[in-house]
Amino acid sequence: MEKERRPGSGGALQKRGIPWKRNLRLARQNWALYVMLLPAVVMIITFSYVPMYGIQIAFRDFNFADGILGSKWTGLKWFRYLFRSAQFWPIVRNTLVISFYSLLTFPIPIIFALILHNISNMRFKRITQTITYLPHFISVVVVVGMIYTFTSYNSGWINTVIEALGGKRINFMAEPGLYSHIYVWTGVWQEVGWSAIIYMAALTNSDPELHEAAMIDGANKLQRIIHVDLPAILSTVLIMLILRCGSIMSVGFDKSFLMQNNMNLSVSEVISTYSYKMGLQNSKYSFSTAVSLFNNVINFTFLTVVNSVTKKISGSGLW
Repeated sequence: MEKERRPGSGGALQKRGIPWKRNLRLARQNWALYVMLLPAVVMIITFSYVPMYGIQIAFRDFNFADGILGSKWTGLKWFRYLFRSAQFWPIVRNTLVISFYSLLTFPIPIIFALILHNISNMRFKRITQTITYLPHFISVVVVVGMIYTFTSYNSGWINTVIEALGGKRINFMAEPGLYSHIYVWTGVWQEVGWSAIIYMAALTNSDPELHEAAMIDGANKLQRIIHVDLPAILSTVLIMLILRCGSIMSVGFDKSFLMQNNMNLSVSEVISTYSYKMGLQNSKYSFSTAVSLFNNVINFTFLTVVNSVTKKISGSGLW
């Protein structure tokens, strides 16, 4: 019996070893590609994984004199301090309002890409693409400066037009109710063209024969978009949606911080700006790290849940 098992077990081991040997052979054949990949891997390890060593600051009473390991271990002290803080729920609410409002604009780049894809005039199409891509390359500092200039109470052209039409001038940046609208829609203007690129690339995989068959069956352009183009980019849309949901609590610090003033602070203070102020302005490094860690845990939870739901519904996900 032992003699009969040994060949079988050896054959099984040999079969299990084939994929490993094949992968090693492919790696040797394509070593140049791995060399090209190496700088990216080193950068990710250096700037994404090595700094994770500092996460323990959130569980210590950190000070520079004692260093990270020498600082007193305090456990969940700073997390309890965060949850009991009077500012906890307002900053979470502000973050969620802006994030979910931004999420509602998620279909806009998809619609824009579908429209561009179905334009037959190539000259008009290229000009439109160029015009809509350009705002992406404008610095956030410049964009916020433009917002303040355009909405200025005394000299902004928007207030000039409102007054010319018989209305009253509005101090846009001092109105808490207008902050989220300004934040989100200026972001749409800046990123819609750039965000549409990936959908435009996915639409190139749309089968022309399906369009021809649909046209023969009498389908109009809208029906072809719904039944041919949208299924072609569905997996891409789902992946982008998962990634967007994974950063639901990560409202951009730079734009939020630059748009803040004393009159809109009640709606503009988000987790990222609060963490910055606690850490760098008030020197509460442990508390600031705890705030950021809490934010990242929530983002990871959203990412995992949305990925699981999407995978069950459509069969595609990030993992």
